[in-house]
Amino acid sequence: MERYIESLWYRISPWHILLWPLSLAYGAVTAIRRALYRANIFKTQSVPVPVIVVGNITAGGSGKTPLVIWLAEFLQQQGYRPGVISRGYGREGDDVREVASQSRAAEVGDEPLLISRRANCPVVVGRDRVAAAQMLLEKNPQVNVIISDDGLQHDKLARQMEICVVDGARGFGNGCLIPAGPLRETTARLNQVDALIVNGEDNNSSIKSNTYVSTMKLAGSRFTNLHATEVQAQPDYFKGKNIHAVAGIGNPSRFFAHLNSLGLQITHHAFPDHHVFSAEDITFANADAVLMTEKDAVKCSSFATEHCWSLAVSAELDATFGARVLEKLKEHTS
Repeated sequence: MERYIESLWYRISPWHILLWPLSLAYGAVTAIRRALYRANIFKTQSVPVPVIVVGNITAGGSGKTPLVIWLAEFLQQQGYRPGVISRGYGREGDDVREVASQSRAAEVGDEPLLISRRANCPVVVGRDRVAAAQMLLEKNPQVNVIISDDGLQHDKLARQMEICVVDGARGFGNGCLIPAGPLRETTARLNQVDALIVNGEDNNSSIKSNTYVSTMKLAGSRFTNLHATEVQAQPDYFKGKNIHAVAGIGNPSRFFAHLNSLGLQITHHAFPDHHVFSAEDITFANADAVLMTEKDAVKCSSFATEHCWSLAVSAELDATFGARVLEKLKEHTS
């Protein structure tokens, strides 16, 4: 059902007329809330270190997680000691907690768990981003910059840089606000962020902004066996095999297209974003291999068989983007 509703957001149908009044109400509430923060009636709260927010203006995945991992690794290379905060969407409860090596996706969320493992930096999850940032610094006093995974609309937490990620393939759908469309805010918000990152090519040239714009590409061809993580393989290993691919991410078609670009013929199975997988979801008759994203793998590793593999992908960005991030951080310390 969730996947069907999302599909309506990316085309025009009679449903949009029926939902239009609700979209107007949603937009009005959002605009009033932001105005109250700008007027300092609602107070923002700062933390002692700079905060970089990576978010989007659409519901559903756009590629934030690979960018957060890239940022954490980039900042480490530049001598910074980053930490990450996230809501931990899809997890049990809204409490504030630190992600540990033994954490389960159900406790902390699939994306924070993946970020913790890939970026090798402290991660704290919590619905309240201010409380999450405070716990992060309390438990990890060495952290000198915080990356907020999502939170573009969480105005309570003061930030030094805002980065908006847009899915180049899907753009802004029908251009309507929730619930008639996928937009959390109008596209005018793009002119207020410090950087706009387009994930993949802008297929419909609808993404426009007066701010800095750069393109992000996701690359990767190394598969890791979930049953025996020391075993890895390249795409040639799977050619000629009966391959099934599963994806419970914001845009599953992007993952399936990536597999096709590696020369693999697959039978694909799309699930809603943050889907809670079961063993039955990844069990297929006569399957020689079941391929999935790293984000899905963190939820499937406990019941995966020797046929299950995850694909590691990494973000690739223009060097000018890294320079822009460093420039914003220097503004904070100057």
